[in-house]
Amino acid sequence: MSNKPDYGFWKLWNLSFGFFGVQIAYALQSAQVSRIFSTIGADPHDLSYFWILPPLMGLIVQPIVGSASDRTWNRFGRRLPYLLIGAAVAIIVMCLLPNAGSLNLSVGSAIIFGLIMLMFLDTSINMAMQPFKMLVGDFVNEKQKGLAYSIQSFLCNAGSVVGYVCPIILAMFLANTAPEGEVPATVTWSFYIGAAVLALCVIYTMVKVKEMPPRQYAEYHGIEYVDKAARKKADKKDAGKENMFVLLRKAPKVFWSVGLVQFFCWAAFLYMWSYSTDAIANHAFDAPAVESFKGIKIYEGNTDSNGEKIYKEFADKYIYNGDKPVISDGHLCFGGVDINGVLTTPATLSIGTDTIIAGGEIVYVGGVAKVTPDNGVVARSGQTVTVDGEDIILTEDALTHSALSLIKPGETLTMAHISTVDRTTGKTVLEQTEKITTTGAQEIAPITSTVLNSASKQYQDAGDWNGVLLAIQAIAAVVWSIALARFRKRKLAYSLSLLLGAIGFISVMFITNRYALGVSYALMGCAWAAMLAMPFTILTNALSGNHIGTYLGLFNCTICIPQIVAALVGGGILSWFAPSANGAPDTVWMLVTSGILLAIGALAVWGIRETFGAGGKKDGEGVELVSPAAQELADTEM
Repeated sequence: MSNKPDYGFWKLWNLSFGFFGVQIAYALQSAQVSRIFSTIGADPHDLSYFWILPPLMGLIVQPIVGSASDRTWNRFGRRLPYLLIGAAVAIIVMCLLPNAGSLNLSVGSAIIFGLIMLMFLDTSINMAMQPFKMLVGDFVNEKQKGLAYSIQSFLCNAGSVVGYVCPIILAMFLANTAPEGEVPATVTWSFYIGAAVLALCVIYTMVKVKEMPPRQYAEYHGIEYVDKAARKKADKKDAGKENMFVLLRKAPKVFWSVGLVQFFCWAAFLYMWSYSTDAIANHAFDAPAVESFKGIKIYEGNTDSNGEKIYKEFADKYIYNGDKPVISDGHLCFGGVDINGVLTTPATLSIGTDTIIAGGEIVYVGGVAKVTPDNGVVARSGQTVTVDGEDIILTEDALTHSALSLIKPGETLTMAHISTVDRTTGKTVLEQTEKITTTGAQEIAPITSTVLNSASKQYQDAGDWNGVLLAIQAIAAVVWSIALARFRKRKLAYSLSLLLGAIGFISVMFITNRYALGVSYALMGCAWAAMLAMPFTILTNALSGNHIGTYLGLFNCTICIPQIVAALVGGGILSWFAPSANGAPDTVWMLVTSGILLAIGALAVWGIRETFGAGGKKDGEGVELVSPAAQELADTEM
């Protein structure tokens, strides 16, 4: 076995440069996806659930990619073909995802479309990311791995900064608000720019990086070289002996101990990606809250043992009374207004120059108001109002009525999960419907949820500022990664980094100044730097031989599984905490939960026992000198 040669700085740089473009895509996903779903109309309690599919796909795809790349040798290389496939899919999805709210879909359908796009985006990003981690394991010796992963960490965080700040920079030129349910142009164009940069970075990598041929790889990794035909035969023969489950059982102990630390770290950051925009909007930007209507509940005369009314709930997105909408995509629809005691349904109603009702909805400055279940006064007795062009002097207060309050006994309600308008006929088409006939004994009430108004300027500004804070986190991670290289004790550096991150997360609870939050996110960056560099350095030092790609793919499960678990329980954890003063869920508690998880991870670091090589050798044992010929080859390749 020949020892891997030392590489110059720019050779190591080229190995990881493509990570810059991949990380821009990852940063946009991390910072903007929950904002996109909230803008479309998702409930905060559901945000963490949207993040289940991406790591679930990663759990399946990454080990397969790692194992397949161990067996791949073609004209493009061993790892690079998977970079090409992953990047191509990511580029396409990045152009589609931010348009989920602009495709004339219902809220439910738009969210489903967004979920599918998120699943493909996360899977493709990870597929494109994995080859860079494997290339370092393939090319770089143990002495230079710390430097190689530090360069990779720097490029990773530099890409993050670009992805995070892109929306707020574009806000100088583009509108940062959009019609309700649609994503602002600042976010949409950020994804377009990210896709373009990713394409350029992949082209650069394919030009600059040339993977070593099979014979040379075998020599450097201490494995027997076999030609292509013999390799295929051996793969079939050893399929049962060396499959992923067998390799997992034979994994070094450090695989599991580092994996335990990973569990707490990635669960913590999943909650940050899910809830940070809402938390910042609520605590630092005073975003207004609105009442969202999810359906209706009907009391049919029965009570429980405590005398409480028993309601039957119907939580479809659309409810119609005949051809009149009662609830539409979270809106309790406007039923009419009393004008001098007569219920009318005007298209417009104004007082002087102030428009009160337009397009059949109550209007306030800044957008359409949600109609409340209770009747409300829109004009006082004695005022003159203009109703559909006719001036009327009010002899009594003008009261609004919701469509729900106008339902009469014996009427049939239609609940539908999907509502679309036929472009040819202009008629409303309902799908997945259920009908209910009301009776005189029934009482009907709305099912409501108070959420932040994602269409408000405050919320969208908070979304941009969240990107700035995440950029601060990424910059801090770059600086801290330099400091990490100076620590003589790796476990001390790892544990301290996670502890600083825990302090950063918890401190968000006590800070309402948007600028002071930069300190909190800088501390989070310390944890992020360690999470990117430490686990893979420790693990790849313990690996050698023919299955590095498979082990790295399996190790990716220590990133996916904690995210799946955290996503499943996130909504339940949020429900434990009392709502904030405006009635919206107090999502800042989820960042406090992240801090607690990182603190536990900092303690778990001390259970790691590092080894080097397949035989568990300590650092410095059995090191062979690099031959001049091998070093000359290293200086000329790539």
